[in-house]
Amino acid sequence: MPEITVKPISSEHVWEEFLAQRPEASFLQSWYWGVFQENLGRTIARAGFYSRDHLVGVMLSIIEPAKRGKYFAVPGGPVIDWDNQLVVKAFVEEITNQAQSTGCSFVRVRPQLEASDFSVKLFAKLGFSKSPMHLGAELTHQLDLTPPEEEILAQMRKSTRYEIKKAQKTGLNITTSTNPADIKTFYEIQLATARRQHFIPFTYEFLHEQFKTFAGQNQAMLYSAYFEKTLLAQALIIFYGQEAVYHYGASTEAGRKYPGAYLIQWAAIKEAKRRGLKRYNFWGVADDPSHRYYSLSIFKRGFGGYDFNYLHAHDFVISKPRYVINFAIENIRKKLRKL
Repeated sequence: MPEITVKPISSEHVWEEFLAQRPEASFLQSWYWGVFQENLGRTIARAGFYSRDHLVGVMLSIIEPAKRGKYFAVPGGPVIDWDNQLVVKAFVEEITNQAQSTGCSFVRVRPQLEASDFSVKLFAKLGFSKSPMHLGAELTHQLDLTPPEEEILAQMRKSTRYEIKKAQKTGLNITTSTNPADIKTFYEIQLATARRQHFIPFTYEFLHEQFKTFAGQNQAMLYSAYFEKTLLAQALIIFYGQEAVYHYGASTEAGRKYPGAYLIQWAAIKEAKRRGLKRYNFWGVADDPSHRYYSLSIFKRGFGGYDFNYLHAHDFVISKPRYVINFAIENIRKKLRKL
């Protein structure tokens, strides 16, 4: 079996062509997520794993600056064949080299692997430990988009179908936008929601740069629901690879009175089908009634579909003393934020 070599990839075409062949590929490992991170001032690396001259895997890594010690993250990746021991070995060697050369205290990885005996044992064998925090959504709710619209509707919870029909009969209107300037309204709604629900909101720069990057590739749309001229709800949907992702959502006070959020999801599902995508990913859900996303999880699960649990984020420790401090701080934050 030929050895694996690792080389930096500087071609968007090469990167995206490889990911297009991988049904599990997430926007988190896309070329454009790397562009977005660079626009935020982050340092990234794009590594390609080659068997002879054949590309067999890619890994986007991002250095996360932190006062307690910087680390680098691999969200939704690497995208490799986890049954290939040589590729897996090369992956571990590459993250070790990257971390040591950049002064990172650890590496955090959340691959596109289902949580299973295989994946848990594999990462333990490789020397990883469970992270105190997540890295992207892990317990997700997803919907198969291959059936006809009528079947998708029939699989929904009765109350969800009712809310969609009610929204249509009430005359709610759905608009879409790819204009980055429109993210300002979404940001302001998010701030109001954060004050009500006591969570830390995303910065305007974070939302704006992300939407600008993906909308520029026709891979993101901002959906808005209105009753007459009153804004009810908004959602940022990313269309990438074989899935659409309900990445962010926000509702106004008026949105509590009208089912605009339901109609947005139905519109996004139909758009994803029109694009020929295979699944609709509602992103993270929670099972614990005390979790702050529990009510939102009930909403998401009402559209039918199934839960898919990705392997929990795992850490590969480079500097144990610095990592121990980080581990303690993140555990405290996790409890305070009820995550």
